[in-house]
Amino acid sequence: MHPFTDRPTESVTALGETGVIAAIRNWLGSASPRAPFGIGDDCAVVPAPKGRLLLTVDPVIYGQHFDDRVAPRAAGEKLFKRNLSDIAAMGGRPRAAVVALAFDGRVKTEWLAEFYRGLARIGRKYRVPLVGGDIAQLPGGIVATLTLLGEARGPRILTRSGAKSGDWIYVTGTLGGSLSGHHWRFAPRLAEGAWLAKQAQVRAMMDVSDGLAKDLPALMPRGTRPQLVAAAVPISAAARRAARSSGSSALSHALSDGEDYELLFVVSGYADVDAFERKWKRAFPSVRLSRLGQFVPRSARSAGDETVLDLAAYRGFEHLVGNAGGSAAAPREVARSLARP
Repeated sequence: MHPFTDRPTESVTALGETGVIAAIRNWLGSASPRAPFGIGDDCAVVPAPKGRLLLTVDPVIYGQHFDDRVAPRAAGEKLFKRNLSDIAAMGGRPRAAVVALAFDGRVKTEWLAEFYRGLARIGRKYRVPLVGGDIAQLPGGIVATLTLLGEARGPRILTRSGAKSGDWIYVTGTLGGSLSGHHWRFAPRLAEGAWLAKQAQVRAMMDVSDGLAKDLPALMPRGTRPQLVAAAVPISAAARRAARSSGSSALSHALSDGEDYELLFVVSGYADVDAFERKWKRAFPSVRLSRLGQFVPRSARSAGDETVLDLAAYRGFEHLVGNAGGSAAAPREVARSLARP
């Protein structure tokens, strides 16, 4: 749905700021508690957790993260879920969210209603209340930013640091081709992240948002390099379809497209990985798990095998510099095919 209209009676300007806020309360319904525990006060009151807090923030921007091909409800769901994926990447539990929305006065009231209903659906599904936010005017655009508060589920929080030379590299699910719909249809790996945080042999973790080729170096210990097996990369069916028309390989799409929102993590090189994988399969029988390779000393000689992947030949999404990926345009670059308001 195109979000803008030239008919004042269909736009948010017909409601005014106070009316929009009242409508948002109605659209969110049970997903937002009453003030002061939800919308309606200067701050929301959120009960303090007993353990450590987790805090993350991510936006969705019209023309970058979604366009007219993405339903407004799906755009709202994507905003919530990409923040939930960050909490999942640290093995945490989401607690409460606030949403700041800046938009043009020509935004259709119907579009905004569906966007907030998408937020509400995810809030209810994952039992995370939307407790407040803000609205502001942004001529010509739509930018929605969600800030999510979470907490550690136990004494251990998984971070991006902690990997060592010899450790094994794993990823959940399949990768690539997110532009075909996965970038908003995905499910955040909250249960999987919580389970991984309880496994002592798991040393570090993150979610794949900018493409594995770009994200993996964030886990890499100093003085090492990743030695990956190309055949082990779990290429999605969407990536294979994209390769048939893009001129890039399916592997390139899998490594570079981004917005996979799968978990990328590292297991101790001393672990019994076969036992670990069997345990995973019992816990998550429907979620694919792939062992990609290991971190090896940077000075180690290459295996000289064509099956070993040269990750340096691929690039993920680079913010602020346009499309630097190794394959077709990522979902965040749909602006090039978008009719601007």
